[in-house]
Amino acid sequence: MTTNQALQQRKEAAVPRGLGIAFPFYAEKAKNAELWDVEGNRYIDFIGGISVLNTGHSHPKITAAVHAQIDKFSHTAAQIACYEIYVELAERLNAAAPGSTPKKTVFFNSGAEAVENAVKIARAYTGRHGVIAFDGGYHGRTVFTLALTGKMTPYKQKFGPMPGGIFRIPYPAEVLGVSEEESLKALKMRFKTDIDPSQVAAIIFEPVQGEGGFHAMSPEFAQKLRKICDEHGIMLICDEVQSGFGRTGTLYATEQLGIEPDLLTTAKSLAGGYPLSGVIGKAEVMDAPDPGGLGGTYTGSPIAVAAALAVMDVFEEENLLERSKQIGERIAAFLQEQKESGISIIGDIRYKGAMLAFDIINADGEADADKTKALIAHAKDNGLMLASCGMYGNTIRIMVPLTVENEILEEGLEIIAKALNA
Repeated sequence: MTTNQALQQRKEAAVPRGLGIAFPFYAEKAKNAELWDVEGNRYIDFIGGISVLNTGHSHPKITAAVHAQIDKFSHTAAQIACYEIYVELAERLNAAAPGSTPKKTVFFNSGAEAVENAVKIARAYTGRHGVIAFDGGYHGRTVFTLALTGKMTPYKQKFGPMPGGIFRIPYPAEVLGVSEEESLKALKMRFKTDIDPSQVAAIIFEPVQGEGGFHAMSPEFAQKLRKICDEHGIMLICDEVQSGFGRTGTLYATEQLGIEPDLLTTAKSLAGGYPLSGVIGKAEVMDAPDPGGLGGTYTGSPIAVAAALAVMDVFEEENLLERSKQIGERIAAFLQEQKESGISIIGDIRYKGAMLAFDIINADGEADADKTKALIAHAKDNGLMLASCGMYGNTIRIMVPLTVENEILEEGLEIIAKALNA
């Protein structure tokens, strides 16, 4: 029988150590919110492929759509011979995007590609070069998106220097000690000391930071950003790679901010586990690049596009936006009960829909990364997959599929309770 240990040894011999693996086991099969390794061990999945599986592992409707498309063709290169489902998905995403301005959509493979192309489009439209991002933001692992990313470990070591023209400001989050006023003051200071606003193409932010710790931007702050961008002709880019597609209880978290972005990036759960990303934007802005300026060999794969259309159907048929809110409220209530029962290591609990995180702290109320690692290890040993994030490595984030059965959700919460008590 193939064992996890044997596969780990083969991995270490064949794959560079830069591809770190969170858990020392190897997947054999998965269904909805459950995963089995090659030795038959079962795990409840509260990570969802890093928020890729909002519709669960191997949803039958999505799998059927992929099979049907493979029977037709698997690839043409969309910019060589396009296909109807590419256009159909763009139409549906345009209609669902925040704001009333006419939209257009173009597809790519990964979140990082979507972010880079959103910046390209913003630069083409404005004729400017500068980009402002936020501390704690995560926008990808390519060299350019690493420059946008505001978190050093483990992403940026040994890969510098980074591209120029990128400037960062603190992300407003009370739990991090950064007020909205301080963040706006820092932005105005960047305009005074680093780059004139007339040279800024875009400001990019995550409505809810992912790797940064699931900190949510307030509608009031987002609206102030929108006003500043309008005053200076700057494009506002909402990076919804992780927060999009129902994770926060609306299709996009931006819908809860009361703004219309110029450009929005989407990926992860867009295609239910198949590689697909997109940039959705105001039609006039999206048309700024010349023909041939956007694209790529595999961008808008017909297999992934077919999966994404099925994902959109599943969201409607199974009312997953409402389900997202229910899951978030249930987990938050559970954590609050644990906290009130005397579990002192639980710090701040924050959530929008099922995009939920909680901090692990020590007796002095400070971030405790070691206890966080221990909690994840204890949960794994008892059959639950959990992930951490945050600037200080002390935040547990939960990204359970929105299709999770109630009994599986409750089983997972019981394992968290045991880990917290341990």
